[in-house]
Amino acid sequence: MVVIGAATGGPNALTTVLEALPADFPAPVLIVQHLPANFTTFFAHRLDAACALRVREANSRDGVTPGTVCVAPGGMHLETRRRGGRKILITTDGPLVNSCRPAADILFRSVAKIFGAGTLAVILTGMGRDGLDGCREIRAAGGRVIAQDKATSIVWGMPGQVAEAGLADVVLPINDIGPEIVRRVMTRHE
Repeated sequence: MVVIGAATGGPNALTTVLEALPADFPAPVLIVQHLPANFTTFFAHRLDAACALRVREANSRDGVTPGTVCVAPGGMHLETRRRGGRKILITTDGPLVNSCRPAADILFRSVAKIFGAGTLAVILTGMGRDGLDGCREIRAAGGRVIAQDKATSIVWGMPGQVAEAGLADVVLPINDIGPEIVRRVMTRHE
């Protein structure tokens, strides 16, 4: 499972990262981009046109599907849950977390519980500290974390918080993050 959190500057950063993922990428990708309601459908279509993987806005009760990218709907939190033997997505309009909805922390915490050591978190450019607590839980569950570097971030708040807390396995420029995701996921699936 790959989870990505982004805010200010995120749309361009996400495009750069997703363009590097091949059509046969074997893991699901879930994204929280801080956007208001009514913007994420267009954003998901834009990403879908730019990359080899299928990108769509997440819907409640969708299954978690390898090789598919799901973007949290604007104004809604995105979580993973177990229902019977399936892993599904849930969208909720719960309280703001870190002044955000969707919040990376909500998604990251839920993924840490279900996917544990099989989780790769990516924190991209953005203001604030969203993703910090979720990355802490992913690391505690045995997962890994990649953070965008300061030089290529529009705002180094979110990735900076994660890097400075010592939670990032690696801090990379935006152009190196997609290839690093591919390397880590493909190595795990060999």
